[in-house]
Amino acid sequence: MSTAILTGSPVAGSPLEADLRTLGFDVRTANDAAAAAELIAAVPAQERVAVVDPRFVGHLHALRLALTDPRFPAAAVPGALTVQPEARGALARAVGRIPVGAGTAHLTDVLTDTLTASLDRDEIGLHHVELGTLVATVALTPAQREEARESVAAVDDEAVRLRTAVKSRDGFFTTYGISPYSRYLARWCARRGLTPNQVTTASLVTALIAAGCAATGTRGGFVAAGLLLLFSFVLDCTDGQLARYSLQYSTMGAWLDATFDRAKEYAYYAGLALGAARGGDDVWALALGAMVLMTCRHVVDFSFNEANHDATANTSPTAALSGKLDSVGWTVWVRRMIVLPIGERWAMIAVLTAFTTPRIVFYALLIGCALAACYTTAGRVLRSLTRRARRTDRAARALADLADSGPLAELIAGGARGRGRTGSFLAPVMAFLSAAVLLVWVIFQDDPSSWLTVGVALCSALLAGAAVSRPLKGALDWLVPPFFRAGEYVTILVLAARADVPGALPAAFGLVAAVAYHHYDTVYRIRGGTGAPPRWLVRATGGHEGRVLVVTVLAAALPPSGFTIALTALAVVLALLVLVESIRFWVSSQAPAVHDEGEPA
Repeated sequence: MSTAILTGSPVAGSPLEADLRTLGFDVRTANDAAAAAELIAAVPAQERVAVVDPRFVGHLHALRLALTDPRFPAAAVPGALTVQPEARGALARAVGRIPVGAGTAHLTDVLTDTLTASLDRDEIGLHHVELGTLVATVALTPAQREEARESVAAVDDEAVRLRTAVKSRDGFFTTYGISPYSRYLARWCARRGLTPNQVTTASLVTALIAAGCAATGTRGGFVAAGLLLLFSFVLDCTDGQLARYSLQYSTMGAWLDATFDRAKEYAYYAGLALGAARGGDDVWALALGAMVLMTCRHVVDFSFNEANHDATANTSPTAALSGKLDSVGWTVWVRRMIVLPIGERWAMIAVLTAFTTPRIVFYALLIGCALAACYTTAGRVLRSLTRRARRTDRAARALADLADSGPLAELIAGGARGRGRTGSFLAPVMAFLSAAVLLVWVIFQDDPSSWLTVGVALCSALLAGAAVSRPLKGALDWLVPPFFRAGEYVTILVLAARADVPGALPAAFGLVAAVAYHHYDTVYRIRGGTGAPPRWLVRATGGHEGRVLVVTVLAAALPPSGFTIALTALAVVLALLVLVESIRFWVSSQAPAVHDEGEPA
């Protein structure tokens, strides 16, 4: 329950009280500041409180944005403000600071404005809603009230609500091929009481059915899979639009949306590989390669964004050039399409599935995503080298968490601590060598399933420990996590492929999927402001260097068939470990609500 306090006598004929009740508020009236303070104190501490001037005139959606958005501890528009439970103390102090007596009438005439100014000074994160064409004002005279009502009537707030339900920045296919009608599907869902998380789950189920159709290996199955994948993407757009339309934001919703996107896409890869196998074509290596490439590409996105999340003096000529290009209409869409965002990518996959073969789908996917990764990574490297940014301890901590270093790397990092200079290129160079030494060995050795490979993995771990021995505040330190991901994932892929026995690559696919889930989960815990997974989980999963060492030992110690069984068992154990802890955390988490527009990839 939420409580709205009208700070004065209601205006006759005003729909304000009805609007507040529509938004789920219990409406109470206080004639002066002292009475308002008493009512605020009487509301249970765990409830939201709104203070509204009874002379408020404006759109219902303006009130909705100000009073029901869960992302902010406090929010305000002219004539109305709200505070969440965590900001209740600040509101009580603001009311208590209002003086009484002669000469103070101007402070209580529009009490909401006085309280808003006081909360601003307290720096509690008060959000001032950007109204755009919406109207929200306090009408002090009948003439002002009439003028405000005319302004309200001139703007259709439902049309504004539908328009703003769509992401402000999205890919070309999503913007012109999906959003023009998916917003109406979002409204349909809202009017039937459906939640964004329910729509997200429906999108997942649809994609899993699509993967099952692809796994049949028949032309009819492939056509059905392509159509269902597109419908799954429509639902994927709808869940975010529903969240924006109905202001149902949550950290768990952002996590579900992101992790389900990856689960849908990677399950579809597996379905295509199974369908190809039914037709006598083994494309498991291509499917695993596509998953590795996509995950590494996302890690580049996440690491770069976290490294620059709160950097100061964050300017560069490259960024200025990018801004100029974005000011020209057609270049905006070309640049967004070049990176092959999720809309374009899924449309390509769906069409190629329906009309070609899984092998062609994976070839197109690998080539397109590789070019996109080269384009985005090169641009970010140039920005990092040309900007003069000072990165914070928070950014360094986030990159260290994304690195996913285990006990062995921690031990090595402790021994190497103090060597090298923070902010130099030592960390990315060591991380690159850690991955390169291992990958060159396993790719070009005639028999990588040997104890010599275990020794090379130990050398790789030494280099990985050196890479994280200092705070990751350098210009290119955001490359450290992607280098570690590439080294780990590709090593598993190559060892499974070189085992050359049925089932090895599917087992490796499952292992990489489990580890990738752990890495995505880490990203969204950090984005939700709750920090990385607990250290016991990272240590229990071995860290990236520990898992590589275990896989190389299994490859050296077991025959190919035994290696396949061991990979399967390791995949199951890791999946159970990270899933149980992840689900426990997100179900019980008290993380603040977020609205993450995210990257279009």
